[in-house]
This record gives sequence, C-alpha cells and structure tokens, in this order.
Amino acid sequence: MSQNYRIRGTEEYTRIYNESKTSPEEFWGGIAEAFSWSKKWDAVLKWDFNQPEVKWFEGGKLNLSENCIDRHLNALGDKNAFIFEPNNPNEPTEYISYSELSKRVNRFANLLLSKGIRKGDRVCIYLPMIPDLPVAMLACARIGAIHSIVFAGFSAQALASRINDSDCKMVITSDGSFRGEKSIELKNIVDEALLNCTTVETVLVVKRIHSKVTMMPERDYWIAPLLEQQSEVHTAEQMDAEDPLFILYTSGSTGTPKGMVHTTGGYMVNAAYTFQNVFQYEPEDMYWCSADIGWITGHSYIVYGPLLNGATSVLFEGVPSYPDCGRFWQTIEKLNVNQFYTAPTTIRSLAKESLDFVNRYDLSSLKTIGTVGEPINIEAWNWYNDNVGKGKATVVDTWFQTETGCILISPIPNATPSIATFATLPLPGVQLVLLDDDGNEILGNDVKGKLCIKAPWPSMARTIWGNHQRYKETYFTAFPGYYFTGDGALRNEDGYYRITGRVDDVIIVSGHNLGTAPIENVINEHEKVAESAIVGVQHPIKGMALFGFVSLKTIELDDENLLKQEINQLIASKIGPIAKLDFIQFTQELPKTRSGKIMRRILRKIANNESDSLGDVSTLLNPPVVAQLIELYNTKFKK
Repeated sequence: MSQNYRIRGTEEYTRIYNESKTSPEEFWGGIAEAFSWSKKWDAVLKWDFNQPEVKWFEGGKLNLSENCIDRHLNALGDKNAFIFEPNNPNEPTEYISYSELSKRVNRFANLLLSKGIRKGDRVCIYLPMIPDLPVAMLACARIGAIHSIVFAGFSAQALASRINDSDCKMVITSDGSFRGEKSIELKNIVDEALLNCTTVETVLVVKRIHSKVTMMPERDYWIAPLLEQQSEVHTAEQMDAEDPLFILYTSGSTGTPKGMVHTTGGYMVNAAYTFQNVFQYEPEDMYWCSADIGWITGHSYIVYGPLLNGATSVLFEGVPSYPDCGRFWQTIEKLNVNQFYTAPTTIRSLAKESLDFVNRYDLSSLKTIGTVGEPINIEAWNWYNDNVGKGKATVVDTWFQTETGCILISPIPNATPSIATFATLPLPGVQLVLLDDDGNEILGNDVKGKLCIKAPWPSMARTIWGNHQRYKETYFTAFPGYYFTGDGALRNEDGYYRITGRVDDVIIVSGHNLGTAPIENVINEHEKVAESAIVGVQHPIKGMALFGFVSLKTIELDDENLLKQEINQLIASKIGPIAKLDFIQFTQELPKTRSGKIMRRILRKIANNESDSLGDVSTLLNPPVVAQLIELYNTKFKK
C-alpha cells in the first residue's frame, strides 16, 4: 500500500525531484491519492509568502486517525503497530496490533467526548513514553480536538505557560514516569501548573508508577476505569484538510515559546512520504525512533509517519544508559530492528563508553541508521557508521524543524549519497536556497549562506497559535518572499548541503532548541543579578552547551558556587532542567555598543576560547570590560 510513492534509485530521485519543482500541485496531488478522503480537495495548493498564507488540499475532507489505523485493519489488523519496550528491561514487552490500537483509540475518543471535548478544543498531553501517549494523540485527532503535547521534562511554569497560551480545556497526564533508576512525580507538576491556569476543566490521570497523588474532586479522574466503560466503536470526525491537527511549542529567540500550528491534510501526506523514503521501510521491517513524542521528531516519526505506512514502530520508555550503556544495542538485537533513528548527543554519549557494550550484540539487522536534532560532528558520524552500522547500514543525517513538520533534507538509501556530516540533498518538493545578508540568492556550489526555502511544502506550520504577526515577523520578514530557517548552511562543490548551525539567538543543546532570551529573563529575576547574556559553546557530548555571562549588582560575592546553584535551580524551576547552564562567568559589566546592545558576538568568541580573533573593540561603550572578561575566562576555564 505504501510502496507506490517510494523512490528507488538515483535516476528516479532526480526525475521526481525535478517534477516536484516544476509541477508541485501535480506531484503532491498524486501522492495524496494514496490516502482515504471522504471528499477530494478543491485545489492542491494556494500560497502567498508575503501574507504569509499557505493552504494545501483545501476543501478536502479526511480524518488522520482513520488513515493511520482504520484503512489498515482489513489487511494489517493482526500486525503490530507498536512494540512497547518499558524502562525496566525485566518488565514484559507489550505488543499492540493495529486492531488493538483501533479499540484503544476508539475508547479514548469516546471518553474525550464524554468529558465535553469537541472538535477544535485544545487538549494538553503531559505523559511519559508509554502507549497511552500515542493513543491519546490519535484519539484527539479522531474527534477533531487539537492536541498540544508538552515534553514531560518541562517544569510546572513552562507547562502552565503552554496550557494558558492555547486555552487548553483538558490535561492528560500520569501519576509519574520512570527514567532509568529515577521516577518523576508528573501529577504533582501538573497540580502546581494548574494553580496558574483557569481554562482546564478536566485532568485525566494514567497510573504508571503507582505513587500517591492528590486527586481534586470533579476535576481529576483515573483514566483506566473510565476507559473500561467506553465503547470500542467510534465514527471519526471528518476534518477539513486545513483544520488544525496539533500545536507544538518551540523556543523562540525572544519572548514566550511559539505554538506552531500544524494542519491535517498536508502534514499527513508529507509525514507519510518522508518516512517511507528516508527510511526505505519494507512491510516486514521493524522501525525504532528513540526520540520523545514530546518533540516534532516523535510526532512525525514515532506516531504519524510510521502508522500512515502501516509500519511496526518501537515505543521506548527508558534511557540509553539503563541498566547499562548497552540498552539500545540489546533492544536492537532483541527486536531485530531494521531502521534506527536517534540524536547526535546520544551517539556521542555512548561513544564514550567501552565498545564492549556495542560488540556484545548482533546489530546485523540494521539497514538504515538515522541522526536527528542537530548537526552531527565527523567523529560521531564515523563512530556510528563503523560500530553501529558496521559500514553496511546507510547513515541518514536528517534536517528539519518543529516549524517544518517533516524531514526536508536527507540522504535516501540507494538513491542519494550518504556523506559524513552532510544532510546532502533536499527531498522532493523542497526548494532550498542560500541567501546572502542582503537577501540575494547565492548561486553555484562551494558557497555558504542563510538557509531559506522559496516555495511551500505540505507539512509547514501555518501560523503561531494566536499570533500570526509573530509568525510573519519570525519566518518571512528577514528575507521577503522566502521562509527563513534560522540556520546557516554550506553547499559543497557537488551541491550537497551541510547545516552549520543557528544564526539567530536559539542554541541547540542535545537536540533541544533553547531560546536565550527566556532563560536570560529567568536569570535576571535573581536578586543579585543585574543582567545576563547566554551564548553557545562547543561541547563534546551535547554538541552545544549554554555559557552564561552574568553581571552582578554588587562587587562582593560571598559564595560563587552557591549563586551558580541558585541560578540553575531557578532556571530548572521556571523552564526545566534541560535549560540549565553548563558554565557561568560572573562579571560587573557586559560589553555593549554605544546604543546599549550587548555584544554577543564578542561573548561567543570569549566563551569558545577564540579571543585572539575578536576584531576591533574600540568602538564599544566600555572597551576595557573585554580584557577583563578574557582574563577571567583564562583564569577559570582555559585549560
């Protein structure tokens, strides 16, 4: 069923890519024909990047959960949709067929309706990596509710801000989660968040770690007994192709997180197409993406993409180092995984360990191994290729964003090249350009520039929830007529792309996009802090780490280590542990222009031990502070 849009070979890629560029409506319309529509679309594409406004398959009617589940039931009902691998390897693996998934999703959909959730309502999902998470997503899609999944590592304040931004009516959570040897009390975090929320009427709670929690009468409900009362039959709500499917928040360079809105029809077509081609999935394959569903990778390549192709997908609850650093490789051997997709941070952390953890397991089932979340360095790429792929599995270094919805640049096994550290070529339907600072297209090869896209693709976010002007200003004003990714890239002599990193104030740490401004705002709340500036520094495991320059209100500092701890505790409580600073340098001043702007370029150079190439600093408002910062850095951090 899914093989009819699969690219097989280099010549076919070239032909199809050219067709997608010259006739995008015909190209994407042909792919969309593979899915179930209750009403065909009136037009494949309408767009105007100046507004910006993009519509795919407008007027078409469909339901995404039907396409993920129902259309497979006759042929694949007994096939496993998910294989749940729990945190504790001694806990039994759970096998969930497409038929069983259908029953669970239908029950959940009926439960949502019984609690007053209707088409267009927003539902916040704050769950660990357990089967209830994809079931809840699909149940929302089935009734037309808009799911907003928040990564279950975010703090109560971060959770509350996301609930409030989209006026969520319900929260779905669990008593807690397992993470290696630790357990985390998620329900307590939800309770704290809801002290500052007014729109939530119902909280549904999954029992996972069996901890004691507080249940508020007429608001909080244990989910299991309610699901038992529901019917396994449900008629899916028919949605317009442009109806919102989900909101997913991503860090902005300034201000609050951005609620990216993804719609139904275009996202479905793009997720299915990219999954099939990047991973070259065969009907009997076993696929595993180790990301969390709280990120876009999990949305598109654990849930929607695999299910749309009738695939079997591993749902992994644990961490790669528990009970030891062979857990990933043991799981690949145990389940005969054919496609494995993980992050460079994970690869680097496991590469530090003894190769015995890898070599004791049979990884010969692997055909494709992917990397996602940030640019991968050459050492990690080679280690992954040599020791995990054994030089036989194809490495696909993929590039995409929360905003793009799906993979836009990647090698395609057996069709396009796989080159160390290069995302290589755009997938069909993606029109990349490199622009200079003045917005001119940089032609030819062996060049660098700002990575932009000159035409729409089906899975692109349509807006920022409740703030279309911010959407326009963030992505379409820097270079009018183009979508600006915020990334820099180079195109080598053969025309292959390599992502060189962010060019705005977003830093990718362990695959997570962290806007510097929200973290700085939290630091500045500390009574001893005057102002702060955060820059990214190279890190051997995380890729990039956060380095904070913190200006203090007073010269005297009683306990530097205590203040560092207080700052990181403040960040963890307001944003989450993932945003804590790896390095902090206290100072009385920060370098500024005469207009008062902090010179982050200089701070970035100092933090990365590149102070010998600062350039002219004489025009700063306070030039002597630069020498002071360099001296402090050399004393505290330089090896």
